[in-house]
Amino acid sequence: MSLFCGIDWATDHHDITVVDHTGRLVAGGRVENTASGFAALLAMLADAGEDPHEPMPVAIETDHGLWVAALTASGRQVYPINPLAASRYRSRHVVSGAKSDAVDARTLANILRTDLPEHRPRSDDSELAQSVRVLARAQQDTIWNRQQVVNRVIALLKEFYPAALEAFTGLEGGITRADARTILTAAPTPAQAAALTPARLRKLMSKAGRQRYLDRDAVRLREVFTAEHLRQPVLIEEAMGRQLSALLGQLNAICTAVADLTEAVTETFHRHPDAKILTSFPGVGPVVGARVLAEIGDDRTKFDDARGLKAFAGSAPITRASGKKTVITHRHIKNRRLAAAGSIWAMAALKSSPGARRHYDARRAKGDWLQEAKRHLFNKFLGQLHHCLQTGQTYNETHAFPPPLTLAA
Repeated sequence: MSLFCGIDWATDHHDITVVDHTGRLVAGGRVENTASGFAALLAMLADAGEDPHEPMPVAIETDHGLWVAALTASGRQVYPINPLAASRYRSRHVVSGAKSDAVDARTLANILRTDLPEHRPRSDDSELAQSVRVLARAQQDTIWNRQQVVNRVIALLKEFYPAALEAFTGLEGGITRADARTILTAAPTPAQAAALTPARLRKLMSKAGRQRYLDRDAVRLREVFTAEHLRQPVLIEEAMGRQLSALLGQLNAICTAVADLTEAVTETFHRHPDAKILTSFPGVGPVVGARVLAEIGDDRTKFDDARGLKAFAGSAPITRASGKKTVITHRHIKNRRLAAAGSIWAMAALKSSPGARRHYDARRAKGDWLQEAKRHLFNKFLGQLHHCLQTGQTYNETHAFPPPLTLAA
């Protein structure tokens, strides 16, 4: 490589710098964040002497977006540089802390010039894997947003409507249940809930899609809503009821979005050839499998070995050794989406995998806390997953967790 390009990207424009193998500035400038701006970039690279048969590598502080997609489609190797790493490189040359977009673009180009083998190009995931990533992340974000709204609803119910908490909190899904949302929408205040008859409650549950135990639950809800509870003054209660109705409108919309995105990500995930391998693991359903696939991708060259995958997920510990002191801690820098999926995966596997349960219990017996034991189990699963994806094999419980040896009598 004799030419290297750095792009300091922004919302409406990008600063471009091209340097040669000696670090000499060959070309530079600013282009707009438009199609014409991208054409200007290609012209700038061509004028700088780029070999059309060997496009120059490009460093940029992001791994997604229209420009990254366009650069990848043009046949160039795109190197996403962590902004923290770029900041450390800048301080090697500008100790004063001075900063500009042009300097940042040149710093990125020099990172590739001096340390290209130390950085990985953007993974070459398939279009199907990238579509799974879009849907899985959107579904995960929507669930996190739903939880924020649920927390606000619960906090409000504690202020004026304890009967609603008593009625639904202990049930699967809690306030997010369709029947809970339907009943609270129809009766957003304790006074309105106390006026609901068993027949009306039964009708509301049926409207929400409930088909079983309608009479039983209608009687139970009627008893809860008519029982003695602390109440706010009438005007305050009505005002809080209006607030609850507004929050329920948001919650209903988010729950609908979660259902739609879950259906979409499940359908797209099952079309991917890696779905069979992922779902062969205990505790991995289509949603968790899609989240794992979304973060690790299907480019088999992305991780040289299982250790790289484990470090990326944050399940592998960090060892800090200096002199006579050695400290082992968990990773704070990690793919948090994959780590969140791993926590769900590990807990679900305990119910379906005897080997996972044995391994988890053994870690707990050695003194691991709950999160430590789950992280260790996830770490073990990732090693097995890397092997299965590289070899095309599905999960084998006996190979993953060999049964303990028994001594002959």
